Amino acid sequence: MNKQIIHDALVLTAFTLVIGVILGAVYGITKAPIDKANEQTKKEAYQAVFADASGFNQQEYDADAADKMVADAGYDDTIDDVEQAVDKDGNALGYVITVTAKDGSQGSITFSVGIKNDGTVNGYSITDISETPGLGMKAEEEDFYSQFENKTVDKFTVVKQKPASDDQIEAITGSTITSKAMANGCNAAIYYFQNALGGAQ
Repeated sequence: MNKQIIHDALVLTAFTLVIGVILGAVYGITKAPIDKANEQTKKEAYQAVFADASGFNQQEYDADAADKMVADAGYDDTIDDVEQAVDKDGNALGYVITVTAKDGSQGSITFSVGIKNDGTVNGYSITDISETPGLGMKAEEEDFYSQFENKTVDKFTVVKQKPASDDQIEAITGSTITSKAMANGCNAAIYYFQNALGGAQ
């Protein structure tokens, strides 16, 4: 009986080791292409919110301090990346701030927000979203995201009627939660720009 138990344990251990080796090999093979694809997605997002930029320089920043700063301001978001947009001569045009909004209706939403040196919001570009098709996913559609473009505001507010000012965003019908998550994420980026990156110049 004991021999059978030992035999079974050895077989199970050997099987586990083999599976581990296979999974490790698969990870090693797929990691580089996945990382490359993710990096390309990020670069496309940067370019989408700063079409006139020739390049982007990653900025060093304290992620914990950044997250605390926006949390203290009342935003349930994290600052994931800060890039400085530059022209062909290396002159700074503004910043691309990548945020993750934790208050989407179906989960977190990650997107990049472009802000010019003068404080004008160029708009946002989503890199990760899993909202409800036909509702929250409309955050990716021009009818909604265009409301954030070329606006110089201190913060955005979501409304259910036609906006009466630049700082108002008309909610996606049936998806106010997603609409507010996008607005709050943009607001967190604006707040960080104003308080950690020097604000409008």
